[in-house]
Amino acid sequence: MRFVKLHGYGNDYIVIEEESLVGVGRIHEFVRQICDRHFGAGADGVALISRPHGDEPGDFSDFAVRIFNPDGSEAAMSGNGSRCAAAYLYFRQLWSQDPLRLATRAGVKTYRLREANDAGNYCFEAEIGRPLFESAAIPMLTAQAFERVIDYPLAVEGENISVTALQMCNPNCCVFVDDFDRINWRRIGRAIETHAQFPEKTNVEFIRVLNRSHIEVRIWERGVGETLSSGTGSCAAVVAAIINNVAERRVRVTTPGGDLQVEWREIDGEVVLIGTAEVIYRGEWIKS
Repeated sequence: MRFVKLHGYGNDYIVIEEESLVGVGRIHEFVRQICDRHFGAGADGVALISRPHGDEPGDFSDFAVRIFNPDGSEAAMSGNGSRCAAAYLYFRQLWSQDPLRLATRAGVKTYRLREANDAGNYCFEAEIGRPLFESAAIPMLTAQAFERVIDYPLAVEGENISVTALQMCNPNCCVFVDDFDRINWRRIGRAIETHAQFPEKTNVEFIRVLNRSHIEVRIWERGVGETLSSGTGSCAAVVAAIINNVAERRVRVTTPGGDLQVEWREIDGEVVLIGTAEVIYRGEWIKS
């Protein structure tokens, strides 16, 4: 079975065409094997590409992509993973038009190719979706329903941590910090990811506001752990900064893997992400 490995700002994905999985067995076990960094190819996830099934006539798309975490669980959407899938389609010359519409579990996402070169580097402008804020939509369990979860005191390992939570293709819980080195954000991220108030688990973003158009983020992703970058996580961080009135509508997001550009459009509420994807190598999986 052949695959291509790509990354978006260090957030690496193995991209596979669904039709090549014949004989692989259980997809969830296969994902755990191939994502293992010691006994497999190693990745933050798998993007599985197929032609759309056309079950939803109103949701026209050119291809469909399913995103799997390295623990075998399936995510609704990944900004970096889906962008890697889009780059794969251009790289393999399976698609050449602009835009490209990818069907995901979080809806159809539109990708517009802005730059490309022969070295396998691609830059896309992608419409990620509209954020949801109601506690039930995140979902987040609270004693009372909230229209927006802002400055909520979440009990974490014996202390209350002020969080902003929202649904941005996936559940997201955001924590504002002054200095990443002064808190154990990895420990806190691990605890929040599986917190009982998030029945579907949650991604966790730690946000340091540099100015109203620039933030820095550290990411703890559900089913993955620490990642160098996250597309949907970066989008969630920007939206959280905006609704807390510490950022403008267009923001540069600095992650350990690099800088992304995010805009929350006022005209239609759509979140737009500009980012890159780079082909690393091709491989053939021979393990049965």
